[in-house]
Amino acid sequence: MKYSLGLTVGLSLFLLSACNGASQQPDSGSEARTVTILGVVVGEQQDKLEQALAPFEEQTGITVVYEGTDAFATLLPVRVEAGNAPDIAMFPQPGLMAAFADAGQLIPVTDFMDDATLEAAYPQTWLDLGTFDDTLYGMWYRVSVKSLVWYVPDAFEANNYDIPTTWDELMALSDQIVADGGTPWCLGLESGDATGWPGTDWIEDIMLRTAGPEAYDQWVSNEIPFTHPQVKTAFETFGQVVLNPDYVVGGSTGAISTPFGTSPNGLFSDPPRCYLHRQANFIASFFPDDITLGEDVDVFLLPSINPDLGVPVLVAGDVFGMFNDTPEARALMDYLATPEPHEIWAEAGGFLSPHQQVSLDAYPDPVSRKQAEFLTTADSIRFDGSDLMPSAVGTGSFWSGVVDYVAGTPVDQVLENIEASWPN
Repeated sequence: MKYSLGLTVGLSLFLLSACNGASQQPDSGSEARTVTILGVVVGEQQDKLEQALAPFEEQTGITVVYEGTDAFATLLPVRVEAGNAPDIAMFPQPGLMAAFADAGQLIPVTDFMDDATLEAAYPQTWLDLGTFDDTLYGMWYRVSVKSLVWYVPDAFEANNYDIPTTWDELMALSDQIVADGGTPWCLGLESGDATGWPGTDWIEDIMLRTAGPEAYDQWVSNEIPFTHPQVKTAFETFGQVVLNPDYVVGGSTGAISTPFGTSPNGLFSDPPRCYLHRQANFIASFFPDDITLGEDVDVFLLPSINPDLGVPVLVAGDVFGMFNDTPEARALMDYLATPEPHEIWAEAGGFLSPHQQVSLDAYPDPVSRKQAEFLTTADSIRFDGSDLMPSAVGTGSFWSGVVDYVAGTPVDQVLENIEASWPN
């Protein structure tokens, strides 16, 4: 397949040529034109990212120098402080990007890209996720959908189970599975030093469905404390599942001790050890090799709880922000606003994009296509709350507090402990 860069990139290249006094393809005697990116994508996924950027390099003569690191959150501030910021950073957390925007260290996207181009590329909810202080700084690329419930269609068909569309129907289905002699849920919280994070995702999803997006935002910024009744409701609603010994494989002890990556395996045993598993799209990479998405397993969105709030979608992902305002960096950001780099990685697999011009046909399986559609049609979207909270809470007391709650610590004590850890 051939990929064209589109009108916006062409305009950027015209400006680039005028600024540099060079043709699109630099001759052997000219200084090579480069744009640098720092991100968290490494290994096989880095190869796919570089494939997606290759047409830009081929058609512009600009070399993209990508540096992947597992220490992004530590390395980037050091680089910026030392005056050695990358031209573009691929942020895994919008909260970190917001900190640099607040410090005046990022270039607003609207300084070089018009509103019509942005609105054609992204639904408004995704533009809002990249906006801070009413200014757009971020352009989204790779994202994950977290509000998914995985199930095996053949197992549902064999037992005449229907896909639930409300929380009450989901609990009724769970009760029916128990009555039929089965266990409804596979659930694993164990993740080494990060044990507990799958439970925070449950609670965030429930907060969106019971308190709503505005209250969720206030909670993430601690305007609503963890001790607030709305947060307690979210914990206790999660408790309807995880604290019910009939609902979870191995009960609460099994939930705490089961690694999150192996927890969905019960879906695929014969007979099934569980029928439902709530986890993000990336859990598919942990499935057995012989599982075919769309045939052996499928997904539906975690249903609504308050019908007035619709069906929100909890997400995580990577967003591009620009530190250095160079013609090369502008040209690359313009390219990233086109469908081409999104479709290339989508076709390679293991990738979802919020870009609304990306054809669903670019995704290699029906489950990925369904997830991509969730991203562009959601009633509301919010980013993973624990990733936005201060690290002492989001990747500390919130994670451990979930484990304490599942282990039997009273919910009020858990919430008080988490709130007390919030930095002054």
